[in-house]
Amino acid sequence: MSAGSAVGAGWRFGAEGGENLGAALGQFLGSLEAKPQLLGLGEPMHGEEEFPRLRNRVFKQLIEREGYRSIAIESDCLAALKVDTYVVGGKGSLDAVMESGFSHGFGELDENRKLLAWMRDYNRNRAPEDRLRFYGFDAPTEITGAPSPRQALTALHGYLAAHLEADLLPCNPETIEGLIGDDERWSNPEAAMDPSKSIGASHDAKELRLITDDLGALLTSESPRLVAAASEEDWWRTCLYHRTAAGLLRYHAAMADGSGTRAAQISRLMAHRDAMMYANLQAIAVREALRGPTLLFAQNSHLKKKHRSEWLLPPEWGGLEGDATVSWWSAGAIAGAQMGDRYAFLASALGSAPERGLGVPNPDTLEGALYAVVEDRCIFNSKRLAETLRGRSPKLTPRTDTSTNYFALNPDRLDGTDGVVFVKDIHQ
Repeated sequence: MSAGSAVGAGWRFGAEGGENLGAALGQFLGSLEAKPQLLGLGEPMHGEEEFPRLRNRVFKQLIEREGYRSIAIESDCLAALKVDTYVVGGKGSLDAVMESGFSHGFGELDENRKLLAWMRDYNRNRAPEDRLRFYGFDAPTEITGAPSPRQALTALHGYLAAHLEADLLPCNPETIEGLIGDDERWSNPEAAMDPSKSIGASHDAKELRLITDDLGALLTSESPRLVAAASEEDWWRTCLYHRTAAGLLRYHAAMADGSGTRAAQISRLMAHRDAMMYANLQAIAVREALRGPTLLFAQNSHLKKKHRSEWLLPPEWGGLEGDATVSWWSAGAIAGAQMGDRYAFLASALGSAPERGLGVPNPDTLEGALYAVVEDRCIFNSKRLAETLRGRSPKLTPRTDTSTNYFALNPDRLDGTDGVVFVKDIHQ
């Protein structure tokens, strides 16, 4: 069959992308009951450039064929404001943005650099309403820690103080500064392993949560005049500051909660993080609704639908009694529940990548079954793929011959995806 034609339940395309990829994406989106406002593209492992490279090609095709005008990735939502300013034509260098505009080390990926350079060039001489926008939708946290709420909370208070009477505000900026104190006591690395070292249960942290709640209520109650007095960009950023400050304080409170097992504590942290992710995605969907759909990019576990995400904690995390499996509802699962078919998820799976410790997959795994029929790359509709695989003997099982950085797809949970994009081989 020619590239782009149906292969069982899917559509082929080549590594170079282009028209074949565009056709495959169009066929996949056309196979859904409705075209989504948010389309999640997952990656099965971080740090492998092939998946951001695929993302960039997918995004370009979606812009050209489906009217997409924004992309949101699993990176710090506050740091990403610098990236967005750059891609819409703001001052500053690409080097500086790569250094400070990403979290999780994503600024080191060459494909992210290429994406930003391309978006900025695309936006040149375009009207504001037609420019591509860049978002981070992750919380400004790592699993092992979180910063102080200073940046978000002081920006929120400053905005309200500039537009409202002083007697409406619950406190002055000096009160917030005093309660936050030194940033080091919030980012103490020991708190990740010892809840008693966390500031999250302190009097100061509790007072800041109350202040943040009051400021959020004021943001809502005074929104008619605030929206009228500010630019759309200022209003958007201020709402982001409130979501982030509130989320960070909840995260610190969860870090201080030492009840239950170590796995239970990490599960709570992951749940808070993904809830913050979803709140950002929901806001992005509302903001971008009139301009076009948004492409999301994150690890598969953050975007999957219907089923709880799971992760086996590594031994070095310490304090692991019994089952060390972390379990939580992902941002994608929340989006699936609350947004219905306005959210769709295209998971990624990989056959072999020898330099990443992945050999040819066992034929009795989902990756192995796809490896046997795909020549290069292919997009599958998950419902059709599940029907094709149903009744197969022997029954497919999850892949186990993987490195800890690769998260295999569970063949029994394809209903947690709308589609699967399969990459057969990666050779460095």
